[in-house]
Amino acid sequence: MRNLRKLFASLLAAGCVIGAGGTAGDVAAAEKHKIFLSMSYIGNDWQAEAANMIKAMAAHPSMRDKVDLQVQVAGPNAQRQIQQINSMVQAGADAIVVYPISPTALNQVVRAACGRGVTIIAYDAEITEPCAHNVTIDQEEAGRKTAEWLADKLGGKGRIVAITGVPGTSVDTLRTEAAKEVFAKHPEIEIVAEAPGMWSQANARTELSKILATQKWADIDGLWMQVGCFTANAMQIEAGMKPEDLLPCAGEGSNGGRIQALPAGTEVEGANGAYAPMGAQRISYASPPYSGALALKLAVQKLEGKEIPKLTTLPLPLYTSEEMKLCEEGTWKEMSEGCNVFKPSIITNPGWFASIYSPDTPEVGLQAALVGQPEE
Repeated sequence: MRNLRKLFASLLAAGCVIGAGGTAGDVAAAEKHKIFLSMSYIGNDWQAEAANMIKAMAAHPSMRDKVDLQVQVAGPNAQRQIQQINSMVQAGADAIVVYPISPTALNQVVRAACGRGVTIIAYDAEITEPCAHNVTIDQEEAGRKTAEWLADKLGGKGRIVAITGVPGTSVDTLRTEAAKEVFAKHPEIEIVAEAPGMWSQANARTELSKILATQKWADIDGLWMQVGCFTANAMQIEAGMKPEDLLPCAGEGSNGGRIQALPAGTEVEGANGAYAPMGAQRISYASPPYSGALALKLAVQKLEGKEIPKLTTLPLPLYTSEEMKLCEEGTWKEMSEGCNVFKPSIITNPGWFASIYSPDTPEVGLQAALVGQPEE
């Protein structure tokens, strides 16, 4: 397949006429790299945002004449994702960018794909098959540092609730295990309830509501949540808690959660009662949703003959309440200067993730994350 494409390109460059009803446009289309996006669980804001940024990267002027991107969603089903990857290989994939539902379940199909010359790059969650490439943060560091912050806030003792992520993914496993190792060093810290939040604000509310059927807010001292600090804050206010009594929350990088962590009394355009009160005790981290866009960019580089690393470890966006900096307009320049939270008048969805900036992906910015449109 690849040799045939090169032959067509050579014929076209030589000025040969394309017969049998074919056109020069057909050859140009055939010369594009056929790249598939394989998504697993998509029921949260992060996955939608990451997919938008991948599509935006493919649509960027530097990429759109090179990339034929096709998207398939398997859901939280490893066997279905295996079947889809097999089909992608059979369909002539040059590369597959994948969010794997499991770090190990895809190894056999990935190994077979590599054997057929297909480049495989996982983003955020990892694949352990040695031929695969991975683009991710240090998930253990994310779990460890947030747990250390919460333990410090509680003075090494207290009752906490843990809301985890999507079970079975390397992301959830590594973060949760690292956090529990920290808590285990503090015998007076007790995890009184734990539930999978699926990295969704809505799921976090559901699981917290179940927990609160047997626990009271007054019986909880702190929260460790992969996603859901924004929702937990809102639920405490709905329950009549005073601003000064709100629980410290170690959690995700949702924009709404970061607005809540701005200094008390900050006036923010578009912030209504759902964001109040500001001044929340918070540490906010994120798997950057641009990781998939970078994976696509690396895949193209590999297909063009360049060497790319097996593991790309992204900087961990990690901010305490004191480090929140408001983006007034959401421009690329502002983000490059360190702003890390957007006004609700710019980002209306509080569950949207704010860590979208990277100097390695200037092709994608705010509109990429919102609607899949690249920087021009």
